Amino acid sequence: MKKRKIAVLGSTGSIGESTLKVLKKNRSSFIIELLTANNNYKKLIKQAKIFKPKNVLIRNELHYEKVKKSLKNSNIKIYSGNISICNIIVGKLDYTMSAIVGFAGLQPTLDAIKISKIVAIANKESIICAWELLYKQMKKYKTKILPVDSEHFSIMELTKDMNDDEVEEIIITASGGPFLNMPLNKLKNVKPKQAIDHPNWKMGKKISIDSANLMNKVFEIIEAYKIFKFNKKKYRIV
Repeated sequence: MKKRKIAVLGSTGSIGESTLKVLKKNRSSFIIELLTANNNYKKLIKQAKIFKPKNVLIRNELHYEKVKKSLKNSNIKIYSGNISICNIIVGKLDYTMSAIVGFAGLQPTLDAIKISKIVAIANKESIICAWELLYKQMKKYKTKILPVDSEHFSIMELTKDMNDDEVEEIIITASGGPFLNMPLNKLKNVKPKQAIDHPNWKMGKKISIDSANLMNKVFEIIEAYKIFKFNKKKYRIV
């Protein structure tokens, strides 16, 4: 079976690490073309030594020499700065996981659409702020976009080939965060450290805070509005 080519953008973050765990169990099926990170060069070096990608990109140029020195005995090509991934990858990727946190993930995601058959997007900001740009590129380059969030992936699968009049209601649920059973009068005294201690999921700090105060559910609703064409009144949060 032909191996599929994949890139992981933001490989040192929580979603990037989860992606690599899956790839580790299926090493014979994939060729890792690229791993990228912004500042976490130590973890990027560790990942590069384990997974042996063809290329690594450390965005912060201050860490370039450290990465280069650590990987000098490998065949891995090292890049740094704001170079487009289009200038790194040769040919077409089968998959790109876009897991860069924040608006910094927009341009790399747009670039990934140009050179990938499928782009899995975990970057909420790109979908919320620039879905129209992503959609335009997706149509132009005939790239399929997959939402990574379990909520949106589920909606996509459950409503496949369904029209708006065939869907009565779409309910997005919360799994129960660290403050689920806390009395309201005690919420004003909670600390950030408590908010990032999610009882069910191991996530990055930002998304843990957003989950604890339910802002993440608001983002998920906005994402659903953008990705799917169902009537907005059909969505509900529980």
